[in-house]
Amino acid sequence: MRNIFLSDSCRETQLHPLNPQAWLQVERGKLVKPSPYSSSSIESLIKVAEPPILPFFKPVDYVQVLAQIHEELESCPSHQRADLCLLQFHVFKGLGEGKLLHRCLLSACHKATSFFQKLIFQAWVKYEKQENRIISDLLASCEKSSQQIADEVPTEGFEIRADVFEDLGAVFFRIGEEVILCERRRIAALSEPFHTMLYGSFTESRLEVIDMSNNGISVPVMREVVEFSRSGRLGNVPANLLLEILVFSNKFFCEKLRDACDRTLATFISSTQDAIDLIHCALEENSPILAITCFRRLLHDMPGCLKDKKAVDIFCSINKRERALDIGHASFSLYCFLCEVALDIDPRSETAVRLLACLVDSSSDTRQKQLAYHQLGCVRLLRKEYSEAEQSFAISFQEGHVYSAAGLARIAFLRGERAVACEKMNSIISSCSTTLGWMYQERSLYMEEESRWADLVKATELDPALIYPYMYRAATLMRKQDAQGALAEVNRVIGFKLALECLELRFCFYLALEDYRNALCDIQAILTLSPKYRMFEGRVAASQLRTLVSEHVAQMSTADCWMQLYDRWSSVDDIGSLSVIYQMLETDVPKGVLYFRQSLLLLRLNCPEAAMRSLQLARENASNDHERLVYEGWILYDSGYCEEGLQKAEESIKLQRSFEAFFFKAYALADSSPSISCSDTIISLLEDALKCPSDRLRKGQALNNLGSVYVDCQNLDLAAECYINALKIRHTRAHQGLARVHFLMNNKNAAYEEMARFIEKAPNNASAYEKRSEYCDRDLTMADLDMVTRLDPLRVYPYRYRAAVLMDSQKEKEAIAELTRAIAFKADLHLLHLRAAFYEHIRDVPSALRDCRAALSVDPNHQEMLELRSRVNCLEP
Repeated sequence: MRNIFLSDSCRETQLHPLNPQAWLQVERGKLVKPSPYSSSSIESLIKVAEPPILPFFKPVDYVQVLAQIHEELESCPSHQRADLCLLQFHVFKGLGEGKLLHRCLLSACHKATSFFQKLIFQAWVKYEKQENRIISDLLASCEKSSQQIADEVPTEGFEIRADVFEDLGAVFFRIGEEVILCERRRIAALSEPFHTMLYGSFTESRLEVIDMSNNGISVPVMREVVEFSRSGRLGNVPANLLLEILVFSNKFFCEKLRDACDRTLATFISSTQDAIDLIHCALEENSPILAITCFRRLLHDMPGCLKDKKAVDIFCSINKRERALDIGHASFSLYCFLCEVALDIDPRSETAVRLLACLVDSSSDTRQKQLAYHQLGCVRLLRKEYSEAEQSFAISFQEGHVYSAAGLARIAFLRGERAVACEKMNSIISSCSTTLGWMYQERSLYMEEESRWADLVKATELDPALIYPYMYRAATLMRKQDAQGALAEVNRVIGFKLALECLELRFCFYLALEDYRNALCDIQAILTLSPKYRMFEGRVAASQLRTLVSEHVAQMSTADCWMQLYDRWSSVDDIGSLSVIYQMLETDVPKGVLYFRQSLLLLRLNCPEAAMRSLQLARENASNDHERLVYEGWILYDSGYCEEGLQKAEESIKLQRSFEAFFFKAYALADSSPSISCSDTIISLLEDALKCPSDRLRKGQALNNLGSVYVDCQNLDLAAECYINALKIRHTRAHQGLARVHFLMNNKNAAYEEMARFIEKAPNNASAYEKRSEYCDRDLTMADLDMVTRLDPLRVYPYRYRAAVLMDSQKEKEAIAELTRAIAFKADLHLLHLRAAFYEHIRDVPSALRDCRAALSVDPNHQEMLELRSRVNCLEP
């Protein structure tokens, strides 16, 4: 949903840095170059859109909410636990902690108490991994058929014994001109109404021929019913007759016949269209197995299913059929999932509105209402339905969701009521004991220039992960003709958060400065991350701009590209490396290896989805089978299937001994089995890899990894040799390993100097400063860690170290404040653990217990955290 929940004044892209009409004549295929520092052009061209009101659950004190959820999970009825895990999912989503979302869904699936609820979360997990469908093929997983699913739903007393009655008797049923022979007692055994009719005080009990012509039953259906009364089974009956039998069984309350028909009809669901065709029958005829099978098919066909109006109509009518379907407590989970998909497809759509209305109807407690009404408000805002949006935001705010006040303020602003919007945010800031970055960011939109800048500085201080403040400051500096200041500001955020909108803004800066080489670098990085990305409010394809800009840059040969890649890789310039690889992919160089290199860079840049896409492209473009098997192994390994990945490596090695196969096998073994990380097996594999042909980029990595294994084995001389050899071929990161060896050899100064060499080559690398901080005195350590926080404020170690130093100095309040500063925008287990320990130390039991519970929401099985909570529980309150 990125780049889509925007204010009314913007369209689908968050960025509007340049006016395309002023810069581009796309239809003529030319770049128009206005004067870059013309005040009129800069003022009108460099624009940053207002930050969106995000459709996320964002409590002011998320730690308290996570703690409450964890406490409730331990004491609530079992049927409520899955929804609590879903609430955890939404808290983490609002915090931007994407890595925790999948775990929350799996936990919800595990805790689900009904088949239908499990079905919802299974479908959700599948949807979250929809781009990785290749994994299913690689695992050769066989999805259960509809018949197997139906068999999982228990039904009792299905068989009808043939010896229930000694005297079967005979009776004839007339339908039109046909007369069908039945056994009276077997027909009577089908249901209480039949038993009453055939053995009670009704006239039919004394008749040998009973006319059924006016009951809407066809002859074939009656014959199948008679056969079922004898055998207790339905034979090979076509679907149209099964539907008639189902209606018949409900009309005459034949439960066993209905169950058999329900189960058999479920086996006919082999496509989404089948599900759509039969779901109405399942709803109307109270057929739970058929209904569940239909819904399973629909839910597993996301997002395509929500593009079918009939399917949407079905989902929007479920709440009226809960009793028939026995959905019960799964309603909120279902609509959360459907709304997630609908918002991804098109948040402005009528489908999104309808499903969100159902989500509102299904919400039962305060937190559910906060989420449901806030999301509905966001969609109404996008649709410019301001009155309806205001109403939804107001309800969410009244229920306690403070973030919805931003929606109310934005609507007031869009109506021209700037003062009202400003006052709304003033009220929030003054009334909240804990102020957050988004509050100042939102208020800044309604302030004059000087006050706006101050609010955005405060927003960055409270939440450095917010992108808008950096972009606004950068655009403002560019308009003031401070190009270096503008670039420095946007580089700050790109250094730790590779956001497409920030790359787009920097591209525009370079374009304004006529620095086409760097502009080309950024737009090629953009296209690597998002091949279909569109710029200038979505009006121009990035690929088209790339073509235009490339005409102003000298083309490099394949050899030049390799040299450039080597230089960029060696200088730890990951974005530059991405750009070179993008350019090389247009040449005749084997593409599999390039896509693989691309995936490694994307993982380093914390872009796992793009990395997986590149791995899949590497597989598709592999030059041979043994290369393809290695890429398949990486795909499986990165998806959590280590054993299967290692099998692919073995298959590859059997076909041909190659660097990548040996390297992958060594990496997977070392990373997945720490107990054998210093074994001869891994060393042997890396040595085998180094004997195989490869380029210096990869051999440097292998030498670096081999050095790490030797360090773990306490063989420091061999480790140093590996790192030195890696540095000889300019594998810059080997400085870090060699520094560690010096430190373990009790040569702290040499370790510090080694890291200084690393920093000299990669001056903006936060991890280098963080590692160097371990090899110096406290004053220098603090300076290095302050630099880490400036370069990457999301790294948590500096906050922990500074807090520990303060605690050592008996400055408990300051130590806790340092951790609290980071916890406000980073739900990190180690930060929460340390703060809980500090609270334990000062015997603030409620706060310590709160942090313990919140940390266990992040990792329920963290042993040290469990032990700390146990100690805290023993303390007197």
